[in-house]
Amino acid sequence: MKTSQAGQTRQFILALWVFLLLFPFSGRSQNTISGTIRHLEGKRVQLMSIYGERTRAIDSAVADPSGRFRFTLVNRLPGMYRISWGKDRFVDVIWNQENVDFRTTETEPGDSLDFTASVENRINMAYLKLDRMNQDKLQLLMPVVDYYPEKDAFYRKAAAELEGLQRSQQRFLDSLIRKYPDAYAIRIAKAYQTPFIPASLSKDERLNLLKQHYFDKLDFSDTSLLRSMVLVNKAIAYLSLYSNNRLSQKQLEAEFIKAVTVMLGAASVNPTLYKFWLDYLVGGFDKYHFDEVITYIADNFKDPSSCEDSERKSALQKKLDTFKKIAVGKVAPDLEVPDTMGKAVKLASVDSEFTLLVFYATTCPHCMSMMPRLKEIYEKQQPKRFEVMAVSIDTSRTEWTRFIREQKTGWIDVSDLKGFGGKSADDYNIYATPTMFLLDRAKTILAKPISLMELEQVLRDHNLMR
Repeated sequence: MKTSQAGQTRQFILALWVFLLLFPFSGRSQNTISGTIRHLEGKRVQLMSIYGERTRAIDSAVADPSGRFRFTLVNRLPGMYRISWGKDRFVDVIWNQENVDFRTTETEPGDSLDFTASVENRINMAYLKLDRMNQDKLQLLMPVVDYYPEKDAFYRKAAAELEGLQRSQQRFLDSLIRKYPDAYAIRIAKAYQTPFIPASLSKDERLNLLKQHYFDKLDFSDTSLLRSMVLVNKAIAYLSLYSNNRLSQKQLEAEFIKAVTVMLGAASVNPTLYKFWLDYLVGGFDKYHFDEVITYIADNFKDPSSCEDSERKSALQKKLDTFKKIAVGKVAPDLEVPDTMGKAVKLASVDSEFTLLVFYATTCPHCMSMMPRLKEIYEKQQPKRFEVMAVSIDTSRTEWTRFIREQKTGWIDVSDLKGFGGKSADDYNIYATPTMFLLDRAKTILAKPISLMELEQVLRDHNLMR
């Protein structure tokens, strides 16, 4: 007879407790991270700090003939650190003033990872394993309690299993909290907690419960969580509750606006975490051109560290202010950028029914593949109704002028040759190319297409191409 799901979880927890009892938490201040990576002999290994989704190299070492290396941490704060030895080859470890030592292989670091020292990392790995195991089981059980007849004995068994798995995991975490109250691994485990899901809830009720209580167990006063991926992962998971591939772009933006309101409202108790999420959300939604969400954030939320004095505003607040200015329906900020002869050209002086403002770079493959088609569309206009003002985000005059000469563009070509640090790029929050704006005669922003396909559709919508 097969062991029940909850029974398997209890056996796993018992085995883990026996394991942890053999390796008590020392609590002594120790400061090394060492490891052995099989088949990595003679290669360089980097030690990287983690802050949200960003990593920064802080030390490096060369593995000895056995693949062994060692780092000493001086004046470092507890948190997650990354040991990296190539693209997508890394191990994330917790360091909290105890020596860390592990073994793994070069090509399969996650599957073969074994900590020979560090209770914190053993706790973290074991609890994550338990959580993954339980989440897999819960995903199998939820359709049963959603669709199976409630009066059937099998339904009652499935419902009991679903709730039992959650309760046993919570009891185990509570016991870890009591035994290791100062462990960084426990802070992470507590932060990843999600609300208890009663089996009696429907799918919609379950979703609403998660939306309302997803951050109840996250300690927003704990800024040490920034030295891990926790806040990024929690943000992604929460936004996924509002995502639905059946929704249109506009409907999806409306849902994300609801999510943003909850997230920033919850984080507002701590200016540091609030600013981190604000910056993360702005960057993420901007990357995928969710302009209505960006405009909503810019209109309703501010960087708490920014002063009202325009000269002392933070970079984040300036970015938010700029988003307001370049939203659809706003008059585009005027530009004054030199052409190839050094003559300043103003956007406001472009005399055309429509203007397509294109920020590009000769080093951008997407731009270079798009430009020939844009040139074809531009030259086929009968009559000519839109002008192109192409703003190069290049730093090399040679490459820029060579492109213009070879392509024989025929439109307005300008560049301050300052790359992403130029005023034009700053005024339009340009961080990636190509970025495009379709303007009317009054230079009001009509659309911000993000691809050639979108651009062609926008031009068709305004009868600018067939």
